[in-house]
Amino acid sequence: MNRTTENGPASPVEERLKALFVRGLDGNAAAYQAFLSDLTGHLRGFLRKRLFYLQDDVEDLVQEILLAVHNGRHTYRPDQPLTAWVHAIARYKLADFFRARSRREALHMPLDDELEIFATCDVEPAEARRDLSKLLEQLPDRQRLPILHVKLEGLSVTETAKLTGLSESAVKVGVHRGLKALALKFQGTS
Repeated sequence: MNRTTENGPASPVEERLKALFVRGLDGNAAAYQAFLSDLTGHLRGFLRKRLFYLQDDVEDLVQEILLAVHNGRHTYRPDQPLTAWVHAIARYKLADFFRARSRREALHMPLDDELEIFATCDVEPAEARRDLSKLLEQLPDRQRLPILHVKLEGLSVTETAKLTGLSESAVKVGVHRGLKALALKFQGTS
């Protein structure tokens, strides 16, 4: 027997999820576990349609949404469709994901033009190392050390973070800002 909503009969998915969720809220741990399992599949489908080019991020986002649903379960109103409530949470988490992704992408601005200063060198290698050392000395440690370890010594961001005591994010930002500052210094001397 299908329940009806303002928009017509409730879907079988809505009925099953809502029944499991309500029983879970009443203390039935097995029903709540089944709800989370069914909801996981439902969310994967919802997100795969929206993140078809970012499939690697789907599972992380599913986990974030499940956690938000769990933490916000006390806000659910039983007179409302459960899937609408879950989709609202999912849309907020998806918007947060895209905002965070755009901020991260902004940190990875291509520096192809600025990196040309390192590509051509018509002096002896020893002189080039000396000149590069002089340029690097002009940078603060938070930019100089990440460039030295990541770009010149070939260490990973994680290794550099452990070695310098900076966070991985600070190492990435330090490399980016340091290379940009070096390019500006080099252009200023040309």
